[in-house]
Amino acid sequence: MDFQPDLQELQTTRKKPIYPLQEGLRSYLFRHGREMELPITYEDLLDFSVSVPLRDSEGRDTLWETVAYPQPEMQRIARALTQIYGLLKTNGVWSAVDHLTMDRIDYCTFGNSNPFRIRIVNLHNDNQDYYYIKRADASRIYGLELEHLLSPNRMHYWTCGQTLVEEHVIGIPGDAFTRHWMDNPQIKRVRLAKELVKFNERCFLRLLGDMRAYNFVVDITPDFDDFQLRIRPMDFDQQSYEGRKQAYLPQFYKSNNRLVFFCLENLIKDTAYQYQLEEHALMSRRIRLSTGRLRTLLEEMADEELSTPDRVERLREELADHHERREFLRAESMGDLVRESLTTLLEDEVQPADKGAPLRTDEV
Repeated sequence: MDFQPDLQELQTTRKKPIYPLQEGLRSYLFRHGREMELPITYEDLLDFSVSVPLRDSEGRDTLWETVAYPQPEMQRIARALTQIYGLLKTNGVWSAVDHLTMDRIDYCTFGNSNPFRIRIVNLHNDNQDYYYIKRADASRIYGLELEHLLSPNRMHYWTCGQTLVEEHVIGIPGDAFTRHWMDNPQIKRVRLAKELVKFNERCFLRLLGDMRAYNFVVDITPDFDDFQLRIRPMDFDQQSYEGRKQAYLPQFYKSNNRLVFFCLENLIKDTAYQYQLEEHALMSRRIRLSTGRLRTLLEEMADEELSTPDRVERLREELADHHERREFLRAESMGDLVRESLTTLLEDEVQPADKGAPLRTDEV
């Protein structure tokens, strides 16, 4: 795959419809500890009485609003939101979180899920943390679960009916990283370019779309003699929805052009291809480690309507052409296409000379 930028912004569907959770997915979530009773729901939070635009430290509109509720309703909501944070962090050991308080509730009208962002503060040291409450969208939940199973990242989330609770994904938003961090001399240029190639490949293999710069973060971890980098998606609304192959390749979004040119400046083609193969190998191993769970997830995903028939038809034709694999043309859903993409990954894996047994392609 040529790692080239697109000078025209790739347009994706901003307001994708919310797909409700079907019984099969709900059963999967319950079986794997993702469904539980919560003291408050998304619908409860919509009944706020006051909202004030939230601006950043430079006075710019953040597209978030800080909301408040009538007293004493505010006290009940604050207590319930602190309890949910305790469930996320300590599995409900309340003695460990009795010094925490809900400090602020923000609401965002931009995007698909219209999330609430909850800020929790530690009264002992003023340390802050966040989590999110959103509408439960099947597309997003499949995206979260695929990220959990197929990437190096663990995703912590729960559902309760039509409510989704997500842990905050820590990192520097991609657009902010591009503006303020790319030229930092402490960041090794080749290491950053390598992570960009691997992130691009992960998104394409599992069909995660709309990875514009503000939809992923760069996690920077100091190492003993350098910085380690990891690029993580934080928006999963466009999991397997768009009908164009390019929608699943971050390199084709104009907001990522500087990152793509950075890769072209710091990697030769052979090295970029090496990093693509490294990501293939890692994902193949993750598939084998979660074979049963992944198979069940993909079976449920294949039975659900997560996009429109015309988008499914266009994407299966483009993927069949890209992979030179007619099996994609048999796909009837986006879940079928994800399953076929992962099967292709396993079948294309190069076997070492001393391992004569071929890969089992029914593992996905």
